[in-house]
Amino acid sequence: MAAVTLSVSTVKPLGDRVFVKVSASEEKTAGGILLPDNAKEKPQIGEVAAAGPGKRNDDGTRQEMEIKIGDKVLYSKYAGTDIKLGGDEYVLLSEKDILAIVD
Repeated sequence: MAAVTLSVSTVKPLGDRVFVKVSASEEKTAGGILLPDNAKEKPQIGEVAAAGPGKRNDDGTRQEMEIKIGDKVLYSKYAGTDIKLGGDEYVLLSEKDILAIVD
């Protein structure tokens, strides 16, 4: 079986799915204590790397996505599927799992 090399440019989300690059997690607490890897919380902020064409309505038309590539977003803590591509971490989630756009 041939090996497949995936990158963000070769992965295109379908429907209302969004591909988000996960921001780095905090290395230390506000008090300056260094956190070990197993004590770090999963980040909930990331940047949209790719987005699908949008959800299909009952009449067959597509509903336009509210987010666009490059938006920094806040998403649900346990939402989506974690994916690692080329050393970077991404989350593939549905648009409904995105809580807010962060400026």
